Amino acid sequence: VPPYTIIYFPSQGRCEAIRRLLADQGQSWKEEVVTLETWGQGPLKSSCVSDCLPKFQNGDLTLCQSSAILRHLGRFLKAALPDMVNDRVADLISRHVHLFHHNCEEGKAQYLQELPGHLKLFETLLAQNHRDQAFVMSDQISFTDCHLLDLLLSLQVLVPDYLDAFPLLSAYAALLSAWPKIKAFLASM
Repeated sequence: VPPYTIIYFPSQGRCEAIRRLLADQGQSWKEEVVTLETWGQGPLKSSCVSDCLPKFQNGDLTLCQSSAILRHLGRFLKAALPDMVNDRVADLISRHVHLFHHNCEEGKAQYLQELPGHLKLFETLLAQNHRDQAFVMSDQISFTDCHLLDLLLSLQVLVPDYLDAFPLLSAYAALLSAWPKIKAFLASM
């Protein structure tokens, strides 16, 4: 069952930007189409705080006004993306740390064989950064960047030329490592 419900007329209108944002973020939703006749009968209209559609529902949360819905989704979905990417990095770091602490040579080969599929996600995020910024999620370094850099530098210790197959990640790691405050920190280690 999709987590979101959009209630709107059978048109694009004020709802289309909401649909585009949800589609862009890979979200699914259910549509309840309302006719002008149904809207005019009153019960739905009276349930909308602002007497207008679209109406957006997510569990117990109900919002009306397209701009309010867009701002809510923008905050919620854009905050979720760094968390999702960070969790992916954390999973890979956990596997890496396990190999390091347990000296698992047999696991290392499998890890390195599976790793390109995981790293492709990060290459794709960097390639899709249409703002031409150096960071994964925005125009500023975030916790996700710091965590991803940790993974990439650890990979370079494990297999020094491993990132050569990932030119965007290699350039990203070099750029972040040369970032003044990070460079100073790395030099102090």
